[in-house]
Amino acid sequence: VQLQASGGGLVQVGGSLRLSCAASGRTFSSYNMGWFRQAPGKEREFVAAHKFGGGRTYYAYYGDSVKGRFTISRAIAENSVYLQMNALKPEDTAIYYCAANLRSLETFRNQSDYDYWGRGTQVTVSS
Repeated sequence: VQLQASGGGLVQVGGSLRLSCAASGRTFSSYNMGWFRQAPGKEREFVAAHKFGGGRTYYAYYGDSVKGRFTISRAIAENSVYLQMNALKPEDTAIYYCAANLRSLETFRNQSDYDYWGRGTQVTVSS
């Protein structure tokens, strides 16, 4: 099982980026997927989660610092999860990681909820 995050880069304040997380090795359509980020000297922080609600229903949850600016989505056919980031701020600068939770459909805000992690992609927002 592998998760490959991509799409990071350097962007100016107020700009946008779209991160992608491609999963391989198994289908993740029935599991919770999440994005976390880690800035230098800080702990890894919950950004967003795409929670499986049964059938083709999913629910999106966000950390307080990104609510209203970031959008998480999923492409089932592509076995991928995306993070659309708008109105970026310097404090959004971090390495962004995607993760998959195969053990529980109820938990998704903590690192310990996730079983598989991608390597991360760097996002830098310049002021």
